[in-house]
This record gives sequence, C-alpha cells and structure tokens, in this order.
Amino acid sequence: MKTSVSWRGKRRFEAVAANGQTVVIDAKPDAGGEDAGPRPMELVLMGLCGCTGIDVSLILERMRITPQRIEITADGERAAEPPEYFTKISMTYIVDAPDVDVNKVLRAVKLSQEKYCSVSHSLRAEIVGTLIFNGETIPW
Repeated sequence: MKTSVSWRGKRRFEAVAANGQTVVIDAKPDAGGEDAGPRPMELVLMGLCGCTGIDVSLILERMRITPQRIEITADGERAAEPPEYFTKISMTYIVDAPDVDVNKVLRAVKLSQEKYCSVSHSLRAEIVGTLIFNGETIPW
C-alpha cells in the first residue's frame, strides 16, 4: 500500500491513493489553514469508521443479513500535550435490520472491533463501542 501528499500552499495538501483518488487535507484556520478539507486526525477517525463499517457489512452479508442501515460515528479524545494522539475513541454503531437476531449483529460488530479492523489495531487508543439496533441501545 502506498500513498503520497503534495503541498498546495499554506497548510493544504492533496493526498493521492494508489488508485489515483484524491483527498484534500488542510489545517484549521487558527493553525494557518483555510478549512479546505478534513484535518489529518479527522481522517484517522473516518478511516476507522470506514474500516469497521466494511468489516461489519461483509460479516453481515456472509450471515445472509441485509441491513436497512449501517451508520458508524466516532468521537475521539486526544492527549493534552503533543503529539496529541487519540487516547480514547467512542464508537457508536447504528444498525437497522428488522426481524434479525440482535446477537448476530452484535457478533459482527465485536468481530470487527476485536479481530478484523486493521485501523483500530493500528491505534494505541482505547476503543469502546455502543450498538443501537433498531433504535434500541444494546448493552455489552
């Protein structure tokens, strides 16, 4: 896997993935940026949500479950001092799948978090999760 970034002025960079797709990365205005794209740490959270989302959707598909909705949010807490890495990330999985056993969905989420999500395993943050299944919060 390979990627590159090219400076586009001030704090703006254009990132290019191996497949040629691009993402603009920028700093917040008080750090000299122009708000032209997500911050690098926001991209880390986006990558985490995307990674676990791919896992969960694939696992559910293998279980022959087709959810109506999968949404994942992440809220990261950062260290107070540089390098201000994530210390804790709270993830919320919102899955709507009527007439599906909640334990199957919970299993898919846990498998992603505990085994498959390479992004989560690349971070040193504590990652905690909540599942909201068909509108009901499921404790685990």
